[in-house]
Amino acid sequence: MRARRLRGLRPRLVVAFGLVAAVAAATTGALTFREARTGVLQQSQDAVIRQLRTQVGQLADGLSYPPGQQTLQRFASDLADTEAQGHWRVLVAFREESASSVAGDPFTEVTPAVREAVGSSRATVFQRVRGDGHTSLVVGMPVTFDAPGEGQVLSGVQVFLVVPQAVEQAYVDALVTAVERAMVVALALAVVLALLAARGVLLPVRALRHATRSIAEGRLDTRLAVNGSDELADLSDTFNETAAALETSVAELREMEAKARRFAADVSHELRTPLAAMSAVTDVLDEDAARLDPDTATAVRLISAETEKLARLVDDLMEISRFDADAAVLHLDEIDLAESVRRTLASRGWSDSVETRLPAPGTVRAHVDPRRLDVVVANLIGNALRHGARPVRVGLHTRGTTRTGRLAVIEVWDSGPGIPAAVLPHVFERFYKSDTARVRSEGSGLGLSITAENVRMHGGAVRAANHPAGGALFTVELPLRRDGLPEEDRS
Repeated sequence: MRARRLRGLRPRLVVAFGLVAAVAAATTGALTFREARTGVLQQSQDAVIRQLRTQVGQLADGLSYPPGQQTLQRFASDLADTEAQGHWRVLVAFREESASSVAGDPFTEVTPAVREAVGSSRATVFQRVRGDGHTSLVVGMPVTFDAPGEGQVLSGVQVFLVVPQAVEQAYVDALVTAVERAMVVALALAVVLALLAARGVLLPVRALRHATRSIAEGRLDTRLAVNGSDELADLSDTFNETAAALETSVAELREMEAKARRFAADVSHELRTPLAAMSAVTDVLDEDAARLDPDTATAVRLISAETEKLARLVDDLMEISRFDADAAVLHLDEIDLAESVRRTLASRGWSDSVETRLPAPGTVRAHVDPRRLDVVVANLIGNALRHGARPVRVGLHTRGTTRTGRLAVIEVWDSGPGIPAAVLPHVFERFYKSDTARVRSEGSGLGLSITAENVRMHGGAVRAANHPAGGALFTVELPLRRDGLPEEDRS
């Protein structure tokens, strides 16, 4: 369940908004940081170079050429002293001689590449160098003087300045902190917006889900409130139209089904009276058939048999009508199931035609409706005798535990070809025919449907399958105890 929630729409919206906000904030922060950093360092660099050029120009007039060691030392010290805060470190070189404003300073920041660049051009060279955890600006420039008729001439003196950029680095660090805080705020805002957006999207979706479940549970009058004019509103409106159409269709189908049930019940009821008279007449004719001529006797026996089939069909239709109208009633009694099966076989003359595997009398007892159990067993055995092949076997045993509930299991197995795989899912359907060319059968086509309904009323289950050794196998499972169900008539 937790994994399912993580895959829901709300987490995905939050993640999507968060990623978009993170990318936007990171991109904006990176661009802002780069521009701001460049501006801070560029401003500092330009100020240092301007100041250095100005001071070198003022102090260069006092140099003597060629300058000696003391002259270079004084020039370096004077140049460093022009910076009020004392952060400048100055190195002055002339050919093989050099002097610095700080005695013994190795000036490791001044790389050979910077020295070579200053010596080969008149331009001011600068470079940022990072070492020992801090950044410094290195500026190198040659000292020139005015020569009559020649303009600016290189004096051979080179000045190198090293300025720590601690203040600038502090500005850059502060900028990084500000960008990080801005990203946190942006992410928090994105999460809030994502939650609000998810709420706006999920509320109609949840309403649609609840409405769909309500429709599935049979409440076809369920409708959604349509708010706004966006896609979700269109979806709600479409749902309402679909639900209204479904409600109308189901109402029409239910009305047609009710009419069909009433028709079947009315026809069956109306047929019972003339069928009773016809049955009485055929019984009398059967008794006199032996004294009639052969052709007349054959006709009489055919009419008698067909009348009996019609009477069974009418009885089955009446029984199905009671099931459909929820008017079927259980008359429960505690009986010996094995003895009930034996009585069913004996009353129909099947005792010699069916092999039994039944427990000893009194072993398996249950609260059932004796008449309906008789119908269940008779329908299954009759179906096996008509459509299967002998021998037909009927067995009874129990399974399960006291904790999970014990079941009485009745099995009817014939020795025929079995049931085709395409037919198995439909064997308990009303009037189902496995052979579409067969227009008439011996039974009513309702026997197995009535069997399934009777078993269902007892809280049991019935299944059809093919036995591994061949033939069709019907299995009925009935609970031995029906908790909370008293031994009395129960609808």
